[in-house]
Amino acid sequence: MTQDELSNDRSVIANPSNADETTVEAAAAPDRVLFTPPVDIFDSPEGLVLLADLPGVATKTLELQIQDNRLTLLGRCAAHAPANARVLHREYEEGDFLRSFILSEDVDHERISARLLNGVLEVVLPRVPRGAPRKIEVKSD
Repeated sequence: MTQDELSNDRSVIANPSNADETTVEAAAAPDRVLFTPPVDIFDSPEGLVLLADLPGVATKTLELQIQDNRLTLLGRCAAHAPANARVLHREYEEGDFLRSFILSEDVDHERISARLLNGVLEVVLPRVPRGAPRKIEVKSD
């Protein structure tokens, strides 16, 4: 499913957005690095699952927030280098990170769950349960 299909399908995530990142980046101290971790989003009948690649991130430096239908992932990835060694080549991101997603009205905020395992953050975004169809009585005058 493409990003446009996710937006048009009244999906759990209405529009992944990095709109807040520039605000945070501008507010960050000059010695702080801000990066955007890669994210995959999967659709299922129950809702969506968001997977974020966060190698080297500890749960104590990771925060998830929901405010005004916006899910925000933010935190810090610390550098891991041997003592008395200098970096010759580096591919892993380090520093502060941020990702923000606008959620649709279909998200059941009370049932969102997250876990960090082996450097991958999994956020489960269940849909609000749909009510069973009911008959509506039609009255006549």
